[in-house]
Amino acid sequence: MTATASVQSNRSIAPIKPGLFPIPKLPTGWTGVHYEIFVRSFADSNGDGIGDLDGVTNNLDYLKDLGISAIWLMPINPSPTYHKYDVTDYYGIDPDYGTIDDFKRLVTEAHQRGIAVIIDLVLHHTSIRHPWFQEASKSLDNPYRNYYKWLRPDEIKRRNLATRDITADSGERSPWHSVRGATYVEQYYGMFWSGMPDLNFDYQPVRDEVFKIARYWLNEMGVDGFRLDAARHLYRESEESKNYEFWEEFGRVVEAAKPGAYTVGEVWTRPDRIAPYFRGLKANFNFDLQLMIPEIVRNENDTEDLVEFLSYVHASFGAINPNFIDALLLSNHDQNRIGSLLSGNLDHLKVAANLLLTLPGLPYLYYGEEIGMLGKKPDENIREPFLWNTREHDTQRTRWRRGKYSTSRTIRAVAQQQPDPYSLLNHYKRLIHYRNSHSILNNNLSRLLQAGIRQDGIVAFIRQEPTDGKCILVVHNLTSQPIDVVFSPTEEWCRCIVFETLPGSSFADGRITVPGYGCVVVE
Repeated sequence: MTATASVQSNRSIAPIKPGLFPIPKLPTGWTGVHYEIFVRSFADSNGDGIGDLDGVTNNLDYLKDLGISAIWLMPINPSPTYHKYDVTDYYGIDPDYGTIDDFKRLVTEAHQRGIAVIIDLVLHHTSIRHPWFQEASKSLDNPYRNYYKWLRPDEIKRRNLATRDITADSGERSPWHSVRGATYVEQYYGMFWSGMPDLNFDYQPVRDEVFKIARYWLNEMGVDGFRLDAARHLYRESEESKNYEFWEEFGRVVEAAKPGAYTVGEVWTRPDRIAPYFRGLKANFNFDLQLMIPEIVRNENDTEDLVEFLSYVHASFGAINPNFIDALLLSNHDQNRIGSLLSGNLDHLKVAANLLLTLPGLPYLYYGEEIGMLGKKPDENIREPFLWNTREHDTQRTRWRRGKYSTSRTIRAVAQQQPDPYSLLNHYKRLIHYRNSHSILNNNLSRLLQAGIRQDGIVAFIRQEPTDGKCILVVHNLTSQPIDVVFSPTEEWCRCIVFETLPGSSFADGRITVPGYGCVVVE
């Protein structure tokens, strides 16, 4: 950690007992905590400096020990770029990462440990080097022409489509691109950049192809579900209802191919416009919450009214699908790392972890979050090599790029944090294992209720089991000082503290004392 990340040596924390809380079997219920992996940066198994699938397989025991129930692999298909979001072959594995056999071994080994495998499925666009686009760009009458979206420049101008507004997920203002050397004037649409032409989902053969791809990975390769990239952008905003229709169809295809398979969408917009995506997708990421948590933690006060906001969000989602799964995150491969957003402050990072892992929904960790990795845009700097050990002893650390933010000087590696009971890694581990063991905390269908507690520096909420109505109260102290939290009549049922992230909490006379930066669970 950075120099600001200090700990108090007089704190006493109960030791972690590996295996005390077994990881739930998946995919039933899709409970637990998911872990996002950028394979290129995670672990190098063969010494070529690039992370690979065998590197992930070799570290499944680390993930199991952490308490992870599923891994999400960022794109692993062949691609000309380092990030691999421009696919050239939907049925292959990029040679940088290994082979099909390596992937099958990873899936087998993960399943033996009770860990599910989710892959990034990039259906919105392909690479310009994909055979479909290579064919489509040859001529106006090529059989693959309709796989993509083409317009003449005069038509683009007439329909006022030449530019688009910059959005949180794309900075491309001029989305229409010409094929180099082409004899025709038509241009293709690529909302992210010219190397990623958008597919045409109004063309049934495209839909048939992507359904075939989904079935292949579910049935022949054994994956347990998909993260759907750019799920909101298959159609333009004016045609968003077509997105809902497509994902409903996709959801039926996935469920028929592998009942219970998991789907989570990247849909970044207002809650009421995210909600219809739950007709077809089981989960969607909550990016608004991701933006809110760092503000609350930095200010050490709930300036955003988090619980009220989430109550509104969940009401919107539940109106469409009462079994919605709210996918929670602190950061990911597209956003500045939570470590940098909180300036490496260890206490603040622990508070953020407390919130992530106790709010209703299915939490995601971005690789390295558990050790406090740092990173700010551009994207390469938030996808830096994972630190397994100090540099002189780290045989797994990737070398595809030199770390700018997360280095041996700024971050304590896994091997350094594992024996330290006060480390961020062990804080995450204790929280995840307790969450996995608790029937309400681990139920992503349990619902959020507002507590009657209203005090500065405190976030308090109730989690309720949907079947029997059983409740727990979760109280977070965002500040450095202990706070006496007074119960309202809403909390009359509370009887005892069953979990604390720090020692020093107490319960008496209708109030609890929560240590600075602590979290308690009350039953």
